[in-house]
Amino acid sequence: MEWIRQRLDKIREPFNKGNKLEKYAPAINALDTFLFTPNHTTQKGAHIRDAVDLKRTMITVVLALVPALIFGMWNGGYQYYTQLGEAFTFWDAIGHGALKIIPMIAVSYAVGLGIEFAFAIFRGHEVNEGYLVTGLLIPMIMPIDIPLWMVALSVVFAVLVGKEAFGGTGMNILNPALTARAFAFFAYPTYMSGNSVWVSNASEVDAVSGETILGKLAAGNEVGYSAMDMFAGVIPGSIAETSVICILAGALILVLTKVGSWRIILSAFIGAAIMGLIFNALPSMGVEGNDLTNFPWYLHLMVGGLAFGIVFMATDPVSAAQTMKGKWIYGFLVGFLSVMIRVFNPAYPEGVMLGILLMNVFAPTIDHYVVQANVNRRKKRLKNANPQVETAV
Repeated sequence: MEWIRQRLDKIREPFNKGNKLEKYAPAINALDTFLFTPNHTTQKGAHIRDAVDLKRTMITVVLALVPALIFGMWNGGYQYYTQLGEAFTFWDAIGHGALKIIPMIAVSYAVGLGIEFAFAIFRGHEVNEGYLVTGLLIPMIMPIDIPLWMVALSVVFAVLVGKEAFGGTGMNILNPALTARAFAFFAYPTYMSGNSVWVSNASEVDAVSGETILGKLAAGNEVGYSAMDMFAGVIPGSIAETSVICILAGALILVLTKVGSWRIILSAFIGAAIMGLIFNALPSMGVEGNDLTNFPWYLHLMVGGLAFGIVFMATDPVSAAQTMKGKWIYGFLVGFLSVMIRVFNPAYPEGVMLGILLMNVFAPTIDHYVVQANVNRRKKRLKNANPQVETAV
């Protein structure tokens, strides 16, 4: 490591202050702090004294995403070979999925980091670390057959409009990964929905039908999968959203490292379960339901992007609520609204995307009223305490 340190110091010399390449220092500094702990501390402004910097926090999230990513690669190949009825091995499946997914990740990082570096150089600040996670999340929530140029355009929109327009990492009001998916969903709906986008090469083979469970329910068709299939994740869907087991493994990493808020995760699942129970109770109240309202509440928690969205995007510390009570309210409404949207509007069966983005907008309002309630409660307690103080005097 000492040899690498010396080589980096040598490379940095032309980028030091006063030298001809000073303007491009953020680029070389990003590489330096990615490999080594920064050799400086914050000198001004409010900050927390901690040994873990933002890059290490982001890398923890990336590690938490790895189980879902690897399973998504395998499931991509599994869905392809099983739909064709061909014999295959584990390595055949994961190899096929990797050939589809790795180029998407490469495009996402190349385009996103290119924009981040350009803005850092133009504005004269260090490269923001937030895209380490966003660059991986964006491909993971896309259909496996989405064109690479569409991934690139979605990344450009997410970084420029979702982040940089608000000031960069830490200033965005919307989750950048979901902003990218929303852009792709509304700009290119035929590539983001239907029964031919969730299984590799499905559009080229008539015998292949890759309709998701929510799509089947919205169309009034039989689901055809068991609860264990849904929990394990051997179903069509976005690349990394299908396996609840792998998502829960990632959630455990985030909670144990205190990177993700367990309050948001738990309250969001509670909110989704309650909304599902309400819909399940409609027939007993004399209200005629449909396949989506009659779908068991606990299965609502395991299909679509609900679990993945709650664990990895609703917990985004920038766009989520910040107060303790606010996290409970925010998380509950994310889950509640996600199931409500997917049931009430079959045109958007994946309600978690809209549910999280909507609550991103209202998160500051939730925090405002939570803080204001605390202030009013303390004022009331102080007012009640004054007469007792005067009597004692």
